[in-house]
Amino acid sequence: MSVVGIDVGFQSCYVAVARAGGIETVANEYSDRSTPACVSFGPRNRSVGAAAKGQVVTNCKNTVQGFKRFHGRAFLDPYVQSAKSSLVYDLAQMPSGMTGIKVMYMEEEKVFSIEQVTAMLLTKLKETAETAMKKPVADCVISVPSFYTDAERRSVIDAAQIAGLNCLRLMNETTAVTLAYGIYKQDLPAPEEKPRNVVFVDLGHSGYQVSVCAFNKGKLKMLASAFDAELGGKDFDEVLVNHFCEEFGKKYKLDVKTKPRALVRLYQECEKLKKLMSANSSDLPLNIECFMNDIDVTGKLNRLVEMCTAVVDLMFTGILLNTWRTYYNAVREFSITDVVHYPISLKWNSAAEEGLSDCEVFPRNHAAPFSKVLTFYRREPFSLEAYYNNPKELPYPDPTIGQFIIQKVVPQANGESSKVKVKVRVNVHGVFSVSSASLVELLKPNEGEEPMETDPAGKEEESKMQTEQDDQKAKGDGQKDDADKKSETEEMETLEDGKQEKNHAPSAKKPKVKTKTVELPIENSLHWQLTNDLVNLFMENEGKMIMQDKLEKERNDAKNNVEEYVYEMRDKLHGVLEKFVSESDRDTFALRLEDTENWLYDDGEDQQKQVYIDKLAELKKLGQPVQERYIEAEERPKAFDELGRHIQQYMKIVEAYKTKEEQYEHLDELEMLKVDKQVNDAMIWMNSKMNAQSKQNFTQEPAVKVQEIQAKTKELYSACNPIVSKPKPKVEIPKDEKEEQNGPINGQEDTDAQPGSPEKGAAGSTVAPESAEGNKLPQMDID
Repeated sequence: MSVVGIDVGFQSCYVAVARAGGIETVANEYSDRSTPACVSFGPRNRSVGAAAKGQVVTNCKNTVQGFKRFHGRAFLDPYVQSAKSSLVYDLAQMPSGMTGIKVMYMEEEKVFSIEQVTAMLLTKLKETAETAMKKPVADCVISVPSFYTDAERRSVIDAAQIAGLNCLRLMNETTAVTLAYGIYKQDLPAPEEKPRNVVFVDLGHSGYQVSVCAFNKGKLKMLASAFDAELGGKDFDEVLVNHFCEEFGKKYKLDVKTKPRALVRLYQECEKLKKLMSANSSDLPLNIECFMNDIDVTGKLNRLVEMCTAVVDLMFTGILLNTWRTYYNAVREFSITDVVHYPISLKWNSAAEEGLSDCEVFPRNHAAPFSKVLTFYRREPFSLEAYYNNPKELPYPDPTIGQFIIQKVVPQANGESSKVKVKVRVNVHGVFSVSSASLVELLKPNEGEEPMETDPAGKEEESKMQTEQDDQKAKGDGQKDDADKKSETEEMETLEDGKQEKNHAPSAKKPKVKTKTVELPIENSLHWQLTNDLVNLFMENEGKMIMQDKLEKERNDAKNNVEEYVYEMRDKLHGVLEKFVSESDRDTFALRLEDTENWLYDDGEDQQKQVYIDKLAELKKLGQPVQERYIEAEERPKAFDELGRHIQQYMKIVEAYKTKEEQYEHLDELEMLKVDKQVNDAMIWMNSKMNAQSKQNFTQEPAVKVQEIQAKTKELYSACNPIVSKPKPKVEIPKDEKEEQNGPINGQEDTDAQPGSPEKGAAGSTVAPESAEGNKLPQMDID
């Protein structure tokens, strides 16, 4: 299994893999590394990516894009309601109150959730990765805007699950940008040196993000980030579209926004104009033919220098200045790469006095992922509510994160409040959760043991609790000074990289108390969270749609095969196949091809897969014999040449054996007679077949087929080659001659050449047998 990185953008998506010593962005089926974030719905299937992008104008009401901004948002969200006017497709309210997209799919009106539509896009990107890597893909990392809230992040995670992907991490786009910058940097400071601080500015199509990051070699720390979730390239497009809508209304009396197709075309042209204006300061024209009511429209615009400059200046002084102030004045150095972008607080019912108590558990720009342990003293189950405590900074209408009920809390055996430890966490996805809760239960001493001293309300404990409560009072939380009840006192233990650090000084030694920890169940009620049943239903529906897409692709492939065969054979009948078919057969076949072509664009436009398969089979009954005769005529001379080459070679070997050549004198006479017979039989067979074929017309079936010639060649090779390629047997050297060749026994070198030594070539010397490789026999690839 492999892990892939997926960048789901407002307009385009990218898939990257780590291989070949680097990060590679894989290409899709169009050899493009960018896949449009677009899904189109049709009467038989859905199209995703580039195929869907091509239907933006022709199928505008059922082609959706820009849906990334609706993740985790209710239909009645003011942002959703304000965006409806600029969309050519329809939004609808889901039964849960969330935003859905209404389209016509399979000739029925359907409403898909944003998670479902994003899952369709992720399914396509998953297929792209699997095709490129030639292996299954299950694990992934997905980028999201840094300004996404908990609800939006959970929505993306659900979409990945629906698509059959295990999202290992949601990575903030700002963090991904910093990683892309630092991963190949070779000149970064060493870990013990002062880090290099870099500011990154990302003006995307839908948002504007700024981040500050500290780099060391092999390490990065995200220090702070800021953003404007409502400013991006799409807003510049929107300004241009509104300008020309107003101009065309006055100039041509056209109400552009009432015609979705015209509005889509205007958006496309304005986007092109925006890109041209970024490189040109002169007046630039905008011309659209047959725009509306068969009217051609034209306009022109100059670069919006003043407007753009004002916006950028404003952003750098609302965003960048605040970021730097945050970095220099408030941010600690963190060992974790990312940060919490919004301050998160918890509130709960106070048992000490009526009302709510709250506490900020994760301030803005706190390190993430990170865990904290809060200690409560309770006699019964209680609930915690998590929320963003600064709604003004939140690009989301509801600051609620969720409610967490700690269940099965009971008092101690002596009636005192139980100590409950609750771990809260911002995980690698940037999502807040109450990850665990446990009750610390005091155990009774066994017989013979000294009584335990619990000191539940002792002076040391009371002093510690009092100090914490006083701190809480200073923050204005209104907690009551009552150490015995220990209701809303919290004890925070921060856990980072497996380490724990309590935020209070250790107390004096006390008698050991035996305790045991009991895990407590937690009931989560998260804001706008899809239920498990709904996620499973969406996964099932996605599987059905994938199967439908596959069936439709197979149907279209079968149809295209018929169409391709018609065009291919129609051209070849008057080309390379002309002499292999009689005139009458050619006319009959050509007429059948013409009838099939007409059928394809009439009754055959929308048929089942098997109908096209049967139609192709009917055509091949006429065309296949012609093609086979052509192929036979092309390949037959090569096959005869190969057989003749083998016959000639074996004939030379037989002749050499008959003339007593030393090279073949070791071969057996009876076996060589067999070779001679096989060669003669093969020659007779080849001559007879060549003569028979020479009398055949090209329009007739061949007298001999290539397969038969190849079989004869293989038969000759199998019968003759084992015989003629036998190597000469090795000649044993007598013992006395070996001693002479190896020199004196006592190891002294004999400088005088000995008679009969191989160097002198005297009698008794040995000659190495000639290798069988000396027989230059033809080689064959045996199937």
